[in-house]
Amino acid sequence: MTQVFSRIAGTGSYLPEKVLTNDDLSKIVDTSDEWIRTRTGIRERHVAAEGETTSDLAYHASVRALEAAGVDAKDLDLIVLGTTTPDLIFPSTACLLQHRLGADGCAAFDVNAACSGFIFALTVADKFIRSGAAKTVLVVGSETLTRMVDWTERTSCVLFGDGAGAVVLKADSEAGILSTHLHADGGKKELLWNPVGVSVGFKPEEPNCGVRINMSGNDVFKYAVKALDSVVEETLEANGLDRHDIDWLIPHQANLRIIEATAKRLDMPMDRVIVTVDRHGNTSSGSVPLALDEAVRSGKIQRGQLLLLEAFGGGFTWGAALLRY
Repeated sequence: MTQVFSRIAGTGSYLPEKVLTNDDLSKIVDTSDEWIRTRTGIRERHVAAEGETTSDLAYHASVRALEAAGVDAKDLDLIVLGTTTPDLIFPSTACLLQHRLGADGCAAFDVNAACSGFIFALTVADKFIRSGAAKTVLVVGSETLTRMVDWTERTSCVLFGDGAGAVVLKADSEAGILSTHLHADGGKKELLWNPVGVSVGFKPEEPNCGVRINMSGNDVFKYAVKALDSVVEETLEANGLDRHDIDWLIPHQANLRIIEATAKRLDMPMDRVIVTVDRHGNTSSGSVPLALDEAVRSGKIQRGQLLLLEAFGGGFTWGAALLRY
């Protein structure tokens, strides 16, 4: 029996029109372009317009991915959408996206793994294809994180932006996604979290009902570097590969210092690392597919090259995917 793999047939991404630069932020909160750039590598971020939702961003990214893949939305067997900022509590953002694309009838659901959401969603989609349960799958990472940013908290508000990325996976006899590796540690919850919710309750006495990102930056940095180092080693070992076999590292675009630390441990020069964080900040589950799409469309990534995708997010969650593009 021929082994079935999932291969990326097309990529797409979308960023809202509104751009918020570091200089713009310096007029809102006590910060500066130099302070932000030296600590994060971020120059600007995109902010969703009033009324523009996570599903809107996902739609534009998905249309571009479907066009690149030459796939009609009606031919999709499944939509898996990674997000931590859904349009509604229910129905899922994936269902809203499905209807707008005209793909009614196929399975569609969200995955919430914070910034690791796209890697988790990609893993789910890969398993569906490998099992024979699906042949064509749309995988999306989409976020409107600025809706929960406290613009008076300078250490966190400078980090986040809105955006979406998508890929179309198709069943193939040639190896595409070689392996994925997922982990989580709920014990570190309060180092990076949003302290309100449906069953816990909201805080009506606070702005936006208390919906905001709470983060212990230094602790998150330390855990992220260690966790990503570990999952990268796990991925290489599982595939019998050396770190120098990797053509491109496509990391979660959260902070340039974390990206540089991961690249250093891989002994990988930065010119083989896809970096887009300077132009859109941390877009959570949107960041890896955004970076992937830019690198594909710019011609950096070529068919046949070996890509390592990795991400770390609140939960804590972290994961990696090794694939032959």
